[in-house]
Amino acid sequence: MGSIEQAQTVNAPRNLRAEQAEKTKSDLIAAARRLFAEKGYFATGTREIVDCAQVTRGALYHHFPQKDDLFRAVFHAVQDDLLDHTMLEQPVPGDGRLWHGLKEKLAQFFVAARKPEVQRILLQDGPAVLGWSEWRALEAHYGLAVITRALEDGMMAGLVREQAVEPLSLLILAIINEASLYVANAPDDAQAVAAATAAINTLLGNLT
Repeated sequence: MGSIEQAQTVNAPRNLRAEQAEKTKSDLIAAARRLFAEKGYFATGTREIVDCAQVTRGALYHHFPQKDDLFRAVFHAVQDDLLDHTMLEQPVPGDGRLWHGLKEKLAQFFVAARKPEVQRILLQDGPAVLGWSEWRALEAHYGLAVITRALEDGMMAGLVREQAVEPLSLLILAIINEASLYVANAPDDAQAVAAATAAINTLLGNLT
């Protein structure tokens, strides 16, 4: 019993430090996410971030040695939330629901593209901070699998003409990215959402 109690005593401070470190990291990401959305990456200084998160500069550099490392973490956080919001259900493969649901989820995505954090972090600053190649790779990571599964479901259900899925998925993803940038930069984003949704529905409808 004594050895177990000693181990618990030793592990307790370690667990506490790990929890504190994780909280500090989360606070930094939350603070940067808010500031990047409001002001943009390039107009936000690291001093503002640590002040907003109420942590030390040393804590910032411990978790994120470079400012763009923090941006990546913020980018992933926004993408994760967006994916959760627009995630397709997991119905029986080939029953057509994934394919029909794709249009609905894309409409939701275009609406989400009006949010300041999505516009600024994902669509505007993302390519500039990460570089075009990395930004495209991340966009593919988050969106390609969803599109591919929907296409496969549509083909199995006889709702989409049989063809090579991979190039078609990549083309649809590219169209969605361009439509999102169109919405993000439009003077009337509500009108842009309606136009982008109508356009993507027309394109997808021609695949049947």
